[in-house]
Amino acid sequence: MSQGTPNNSPVRVVKVEDKKTYKDLFEFPWKLYKDDPNWVPPLLSQRKELLDKKKNPTWEYLVGDFFVAYKGDEPVGTIAGFVNKHHNEFWKENIGFFGFFETINDQAVATALLKAAADHIRTLGNYGGMRGPASPTVDAECGLLIDGFSRPVFLYPYNYPYYQKLVEESGLGLAKIMDLYAWYSNPDRIQENGELPPKLVRVVEKTRERNGITLRKPDPKNLRKEVGVIQHLYNVAWERNWGFYPPTEKEAEKLFKDLQLFLDIDLVRFAGIKGVEDDVAFLTAFPDFNEALHWAYPHPGEPEIITLLKVLYFWKIKRGIKGQRIMLMGVKPEYRLKGIEAAMNLSFFQEVIDKRKYYDTDSGWVLETNQPMNQLAVTYKADKYKTWRFYQMPLK
Repeated sequence: MSQGTPNNSPVRVVKVEDKKTYKDLFEFPWKLYKDDPNWVPPLLSQRKELLDKKKNPTWEYLVGDFFVAYKGDEPVGTIAGFVNKHHNEFWKENIGFFGFFETINDQAVATALLKAAADHIRTLGNYGGMRGPASPTVDAECGLLIDGFSRPVFLYPYNYPYYQKLVEESGLGLAKIMDLYAWYSNPDRIQENGELPPKLVRVVEKTRERNGITLRKPDPKNLRKEVGVIQHLYNVAWERNWGFYPPTEKEAEKLFKDLQLFLDIDLVRFAGIKGVEDDVAFLTAFPDFNEALHWAYPHPGEPEIITLLKVLYFWKIKRGIKGQRIMLMGVKPEYRLKGIEAAMNLSFFQEVIDKRKYYDTDSGWVLETNQPMNQLAVTYKADKYKTWRFYQMPLK
């Protein structure tokens, strides 16, 4: 299969309730994207954990189900329809979500899947709308890619270009509610005559001195404690970001335990400010692990130990990982607009230049409404090269 329609049979959508439908749900992305050179398959263990309602702590407060669309006996699409109780409680909303949306290029299939998710949410209660895609939250893969169909970097979602048309022409009333951006840059773009622009450096340093801004890297001897600092600052700094809600203790423990596996202390900055004892901001980037996964290409039927050995060979021997993603950055609300963001970015890029390490830099996701961060990206001569979109429809 790839994007095409396998036959002209009518579409039927089935809830995942047995081994066959689960297998079709699990393996469908490999069938759909087998001819796409940009798609990056996940580790099999990661996908299993993501779909497992007993092992994924997020499913402790999600209510919903997975569905597979068929034409004849051939799976042609997948989706989930669910309610996120924590999101609704935190934002005082009354909505459901769809996610795990994958489909061949067939309007009938896409519409049937989206309708199945909406209908399922209706059975769960009197909800006013359906939003998505989120698979299953904003801390996982979320948003529909509508621009920039190159290989995704670490933890970005990817889909075919035709998805946008299928969603917007489904006839169900799905309309844009928010866009998210990714920005690309590298130090060569920023430098003038082989160094960071003197004017930019002077402005940032004067602001640092005036406001008493200090920067530090994590203490490698106390990484568990430092990860806890990131977790705390993340919750405080992101509290009113669109779509964010505080993760549960189990979620946070899992999230930051997983991310710690990829942590490089050279890619982390903490910021302090005069008169305040604790850190007030942080910036965290991660090596683009997708470079290794793209080459190793994990797939059903291959033992994961073989995949991991391929990843290790690529990472440590073959060529190494060249890029990174600035994934998390936050400043406590009361200390914003004091130059902390610019100071962390300047220090970060100086590190990249000095060590010639992880040179290609992606920054995202950034909400379209976050003008300070989007303007900061422009200041550092970044290009907006990817856009994801959230949709919402009414449920009557």
